[in-house]
Amino acid sequence: MKNPVERLREALIGTDSQKAALVFSERNRRYFTQFPATDGALLITAEKSYLLMDFRYEEAARYRAQNCEVVGFESLMEKLQGLLTQHGIKAVFLETEMLSVAQAKRFEAAFEKVGIQALLTTQLDDAIRSLRMIKSPEEVAKIEASQEITDAAFSHILPYIKEGVTERALALELEFFMRKQGAENVAFELIVAAGKNGSQCHAVPSDNVVHKGDFITMDTGALLDGYHSDMTRTVALSQVSAEQKAVYDTVLKAHLAVIDAVKPGMACNEVDKVARDIIEKDYPGTFGHGLGHGVGFEIHEWPRFSRLDSTPCAEGMVITDEPGIYLTGRYGVRIEDMLLITRDGCRSLTKSPKELITL
Repeated sequence: MKNPVERLREALIGTDSQKAALVFSERNRRYFTQFPATDGALLITAEKSYLLMDFRYEEAARYRAQNCEVVGFESLMEKLQGLLTQHGIKAVFLETEMLSVAQAKRFEAAFEKVGIQALLTTQLDDAIRSLRMIKSPEEVAKIEASQEITDAAFSHILPYIKEGVTERALALELEFFMRKQGAENVAFELIVAAGKNGSQCHAVPSDNVVHKGDFITMDTGALLDGYHSDMTRTVALSQVSAEQKAVYDTVLKAHLAVIDAVKPGMACNEVDKVARDIIEKDYPGTFGHGLGHGVGFEIHEWPRFSRLDSTPCAEGMVITDEPGIYLTGRYGVRIEDMLLITRDGCRSLTKSPKELITL
């Protein structure tokens, strides 16, 4: 498979030597070059690609950046003007979704000075989005490696869940364990919600303590080699009521139905409907968020299993399957896997057990 820079060049520029693309955002620069830096730019022409770095990052980039030639600069605009003129460029695609109005105006004015048009359309953003939706085998392997840490963290945390422990203590232990296993960071601010806090789908870990009879929902993920994982499991302490068990079983049924149903060509909003219909039948109005989102170089990518997204599923997409039921002020249940869309269905990248664990 061609590298990401080659694929973007082919999709957007082709052999047009008078056009170029300027990737400005930190996240997309890292995606194309595998080099993390808070500043700089990636310039792609029909002939070459240049990663422009200032003194802080230039040496490290020369050792680690891929798919490009590293060029140092003191003035980014001047260096860009020189390279664009050198290549005879007449128009440059910009990441309009990632630029502020002020930044866009600065680029436009700087390029105008040397007779070059700044293309402030969505074409570059759309091309990047299309590329990033489909994961290469190498990307899938990195996501799986990240998920292995997350699965291990789930097994690790179970003995720590006892009466009186706080949500914050559990979240800290999860993060500490994942970092010890090699994660460069957590994938997002971890969610640990016990008892009534579980009805808040994005609850922030607090000094709320675990009690017997509580559901404890843990939404966790690791960041490894630039790629994210995302998993949610809900467990119970001591015992659960018949109502709690029925709620859990409904969420699990919806979750498993998605795994059975999803396949290439199926619209994302139809996948969402599979889970939503099951939950709405017995618990109407309790599942207020979308079923899932793409995961990869960012924790929330494209496409989304949502009523608002009609994107067809395609082989190579990695999307979460995370139905939930949230009973306001009482408790909540969510179960989440990452699904890799395959040629004839899907494969879960998440290995932790889904059946209710009562500790």
